[in-house]
Amino acid sequence: MLFNSADYLIFLVLMFFGFWALRRFRAWRVLFLILGSCFFYMSWNRYLILLILYSTLIDWWTGNAIARTSAPRKRKFYLLVSLVTNLGLLFVFKYANFFFDAFNQLAQWLELPLHAPTLQLLLPVGISFYTFQTLSYTIDIYRGQLEPARNLREFFLYVIFFPQLVAGPIVRAVDFVPQLDRTPVPNVREGIDGLYRIAIGLVKKVAFADYLALNVVERVFERPELFSSLECLVAVYAYAFQIYFDFSAYSDIAIGSAKMLGYHMPENFNAPYTARNLQEFWHRWHMTLSTWLRDYLYIPLGGSRHGAWKTYRNLFLTMLLGGLWHGASWTFVVWGAMHGVGLALTRMYQRGRENTTPNRWLEPFGVFFTFHYVCLAWIFFRAPSFEVAASMLQQIAGLSMDAASLAPPLLMMLGLGYLSHWIPARWEKRLQDGFFAMPAPARAVCMLALAIGLKQVVGSGVVPFIYFQF
Repeated sequence: MLFNSADYLIFLVLMFFGFWALRRFRAWRVLFLILGSCFFYMSWNRYLILLILYSTLIDWWTGNAIARTSAPRKRKFYLLVSLVTNLGLLFVFKYANFFFDAFNQLAQWLELPLHAPTLQLLLPVGISFYTFQTLSYTIDIYRGQLEPARNLREFFLYVIFFPQLVAGPIVRAVDFVPQLDRTPVPNVREGIDGLYRIAIGLVKKVAFADYLALNVVERVFERPELFSSLECLVAVYAYAFQIYFDFSAYSDIAIGSAKMLGYHMPENFNAPYTARNLQEFWHRWHMTLSTWLRDYLYIPLGGSRHGAWKTYRNLFLTMLLGGLWHGASWTFVVWGAMHGVGLALTRMYQRGRENTTPNRWLEPFGVFFTFHYVCLAWIFFRAPSFEVAASMLQQIAGLSMDAASLAPPLLMMLGLGYLSHWIPARWEKRLQDGFFAMPAPARAVCMLALAIGLKQVVGSGVVPFIYFQF
């Protein structure tokens, strides 16, 4: 059930009216959201929801067991059960074949008579996201930062809540579970703001992300050797904006859908391509993942507490694992390694200039360099193999300037995509306030016109959300 489909619109309307009809009945309200969320996930696969239920039961049990005991060994044991269960499922379904293939390649190179099997498994949609959510629950209880959820029913809702279930934002229990303790109060402004976020998300997805994918990204990355240096370079830029608009669109629709039901989720993007360095980029890109990696991986590794070189090592390892989190492929590992090296060099540069006055004249260069370094890394993220990535780089290095496939509308969409990063927040707030101030019939006309316009664009093809594969 794609967010940019009529099925989801009908589903959300039914969930909206059903939820608010039951708002005074806590148990029924929670049960209604659980059933709706199960239906949402089962519309993709009716059986793999059992994995979510299994993870939920394990983390509900381990979380309560950790909270009940003060014995350090028992607490560590229950935490270990949670970690092994969740990461074990993630490994089997997402990474087993990756490591088996690596083992087979090594055995072949060493001429050993060994061969690991290939598992015929379907990758559960959203497994990376809900695994990180359930892990944060037990880890926060272990750290004493969170009390267990009131009951299994409400914890299951936290895990399976449909807006963020498939592709985030990664919501922590400490932020979501307390919201279940209050009776939702209808708020017209919140509902209209949620509708506005959904509309913005649909525009990002259909008018920008899908357009760029269908008109340049897919065909250039499929056969880069058929295109000029300029066309390949533009395709890299186009992918940078495709993945931004695609993923931020999903986050916008998720946040808007939750807001229409009275729940709040954390923001996930904040004009990432205006970042002046790679550290700032990760403060603006997929913010719920970057803070998760910081709190549950980088800091436990030692963070910046044990000297400069261990700080650089921890940054590199964190991003290397972050790259692997995105997909079971060496191209994702290289993408993560590039960001790890970049963050380490950024931190090294910052340490060297701690006692100097920042030079504001260098900031545009920082934005330019950061954007292009991120785009260089995107080549490995997008390419299905090292051969395709190498072909893209080789074509770009050829410096051929043919622009036969670069239509003016495509270049215009790229320009608008970049300019959208620089729109002042106060302008966006005025636009949102203006939408709220409209009479209800005028808002309805705007939404109808938007739906008709997007329908015309969708006629050229529908592209699945990129992060569904993670």
